[in-house]
Amino acid sequence: MATITKKELIDQISEKSQAKRVLVKQIIQSFLDELTAHLSKGNRIEFRDFGVFETKTRAARTAQNPKTLQRVDVPTKRMVKFKMGRLMKAHLSGSSVDWAQKK
Repeated sequence: MATITKKELIDQISEKSQAKRVLVKQIIQSFLDELTAHLSKGNRIEFRDFGVFETKTRAARTAQNPKTLQRVDVPTKRMVKFKMGRLMKAHLSGSSVDWAQKK
């Protein structure tokens, strides 16, 4: 399984769209900044047929250090949860989905 970096993604989009790499980089960074800002405010972000990003609060708990077996208090923390949309599920399961029709 390959890992795609932000730089590689920018290069691929720039190539496919014939847009300048600098412009694509600015757009992607703005998108990520907005996504982060809205999630930090507790907003839910929904992309139809792709999926939904939302934050969940994980309750405080007591865990155990596996090396020392000592009990450790783990504080409450917020996490980002992603739920796949209909077309994403179909695409990942191998069904023939034409993403271009949905644009």
